[in-house]
Amino acid sequence: MGTDLHAPLGQNRPSGRRRTRMFRPIFLLAVFGIVGILGLSLYAMRGDEALRQVSEDASLPPVEPAENAAEKIASDSSDLASNGLPRSSPHSGASVERTLTDDGVVVTKYTPRRRQGEGPVLIDTPRIGQDPRMAALPNEALLEETPHGRLPVIGTDGLRPMDQYARPWSGARGTRVAIVVGGLGLSQTGSQKAIKELPGGVTLAFAATGNSLQRWMQEARRSGHEILIQVPLEPFGYPNNDPGPSTLLADAPAGENLARLHEAMGTITNYTGIMNYLGGRYLADADALEPVLRDIASRGLLFLDDGSSTQSASGNIAKAIELPHAFADVTLDGQLQVEAVLRKLDDLERIARRNGTAIGVASAFDESIEAIRQWAAEAERRGIEIVGISALVTDPAKAQGN
Repeated sequence: MGTDLHAPLGQNRPSGRRRTRMFRPIFLLAVFGIVGILGLSLYAMRGDEALRQVSEDASLPPVEPAENAAEKIASDSSDLASNGLPRSSPHSGASVERTLTDDGVVVTKYTPRRRQGEGPVLIDTPRIGQDPRMAALPNEALLEETPHGRLPVIGTDGLRPMDQYARPWSGARGTRVAIVVGGLGLSQTGSQKAIKELPGGVTLAFAATGNSLQRWMQEARRSGHEILIQVPLEPFGYPNNDPGPSTLLADAPAGENLARLHEAMGTITNYTGIMNYLGGRYLADADALEPVLRDIASRGLLFLDDGSSTQSASGNIAKAIELPHAFADVTLDGQLQVEAVLRKLDDLERIARRNGTAIGVASAFDESIEAIRQWAAEAERRGIEIVGISALVTDPAKAQGN
């Protein structure tokens, strides 16, 4: 009684209304929590099921060895595009017929054939240059087995090694310069320095008599360089002036010179063409030179004349047999000093600004590499694009729109 009198009215009595207010929020939170947990569980279960379904539908293949993956990436002959439509290369759907004429010219004829299936066909535009991921590996469709090794050939669809292994360029009509640095493979330090320090736009020419050429080729291609093979040709004053073993000689039978050419070609793969090493006397002898240039043309390669011989007949022969061909405008390292090479590079730039294009050649000496590296770093800021040699050759096939 006394206790009740001293307590506030109703304090010792539970209130139904107050209990209800305190209970309702807690209850609602608990319900929401349970519902949320159940929802997340169901979502996870459905997500796992969906992922399993996607995996089953996609039928993802197991990881394959690098060689198999390389072959798949390098192959351009897939019949279906990614969306399932038939795919066609520029020459697919055609019957290809090649005829060797009496004068040694290979004539290629494409005639249409009936296309199987119905619906639209995707036409792939021709790709100039190799997939960068596969630049160090050859396109097997552009090689033939010979006693001299694997030699380049034109593919059944008309693809030329010159186009497959070309370095892509912008296509802009600005000032373009090609710089070719030769002698790679003769010196390990010089080869490594050229590959690592020169920008990818510089073309590298490998001496057919060099060492470890396949390894150097792979490094050069991975670094973005277009490459050539340098073939030794007979100079004036031979044999006192001797380019080395397997030199092509003006007085040798054509078959012997072709065998030596093929021996040089078989040392590496992934090159766009041939460049002479010396060869003043050989280049001046049209009878000796023509069979060699015809063989180069028939294999879908280019020929770069280093421009050292004013008596060279390569230009006239190349035009007659429709061989992609170019002359160098400037020898950059006649004086082996960095400053002298830089002056020659400035001369090359003036020629390019006047004519739109210019080609310079040098050897893989430390001074030449350093000068080219310095000059190339500034060339882009002056609006000059350094391109692979294949971008500047006179190419009859492109001139005709083929």
